[in-house]
Formats: sequence, C-alpha cells, structure tokens
Amino acid sequence: MSPIEQRLRQAIRAVPDFPKPGILFRDITPVMEDPALSAEVVDAFVQTLSGRRVDAIAGIESRGFLYGMPLAIRMGVPFITVRKKGKLPHRTVSYRYDLEYGSAEIEMHVDVVRPGMHVLVHDDLLATGGTAAAAAELVRMQGGHVAAFSFLVELSFLKGVDRLRPYGADIIRLSTY
Repeated sequence: MSPIEQRLRQAIRAVPDFPKPGILFRDITPVMEDPALSAEVVDAFVQTLSGRRVDAIAGIESRGFLYGMPLAIRMGVPFITVRKKGKLPHRTVSYRYDLEYGSAEIEMHVDVVRPGMHVLVHDDLLATGGTAAAAAELVRMQGGHVAAFSFLVELSFLKGVDRLRPYGADIIRLSTY
C-alpha cells in the first residue's frame, strides 16, 4: 500500500447506512479538511500523470471538481465541467446513460474539447463506472481521446474498472476498498 493510500484510508470516514440502509458510504470530507493531505492528493495525481499527454481535465459534477480543478491548475491545462443536464449556460453536447434504476444525462459545453485533444476524466469515486464512461463518451463525441481516468477512491467490488476498460485508458485510483 502506498503512503498516500495509507493516509487516505486513515482520513476517509466510513458512514454505515448512508444514503440508505445497507450502504457503507466513503466520506472524503475529512480529506478536504486537511490542507496538507489535500496537497498530497494533488501531488500524487500529478506524479502519476507525469509523462502522459493531458490537454485538459474533465471533472464530473460535483465532487470531481474538488481535486480536478486544482489538478488542472497544477498541470497548466484547462478544466472542463461535466454537469447534469440543464446546468450549463452555453450550447452543450449531452449523453444519456443507464443507471441501476433508471437513467441519467450529463453534458459539457460544445466548444471545450477539440478534435485530437487528450482529456483526463476525473471524479472522486469510481463505483460502477457509469458516469465516468458517460463523460468519456462526451469527450469522444467531440473528437477527443480519453488520456486516463483518475479517482480518489475506487470501490473495487462494484467492478467499475470493467466498464472503463473498453476506452483503453489507464485507470488511476489513489485508494481502493
């Protein structure tokens, strides 16, 4: 286990029965309350991404914004917001995807990914992989390539990596449960 994973496991709070009975929620707010640990998180992502072509970072609403934006600043690349349908003010491209029960739709502005760009898709948590895969589809729809996926936490028992493997991009996670 890496030093950053050890620090994250000490900080991330397990909350039983949230948001419903039977769910063990992994709460990252204690990580955000620790400025030194948050800086280590950004450093770990920068180090892991070193040597890869990343032209922009697409952060998934809303917790993907928390470390995605500081990461984009550190890497000197644009930050792209991936939001729920109807939340962005300019023209958008959208993608509808299935959830366990029902469906969801996310979107990004039409002018943020140019053909040939290599975009890192970032979120706080990898569970089933549905939202990250949908964000990857938005990147592809505009002619971009998924440079990699990055997550603070992976819930490996939900097998989200299986849903992301077809994109051929590396899947970076700092902590796995």
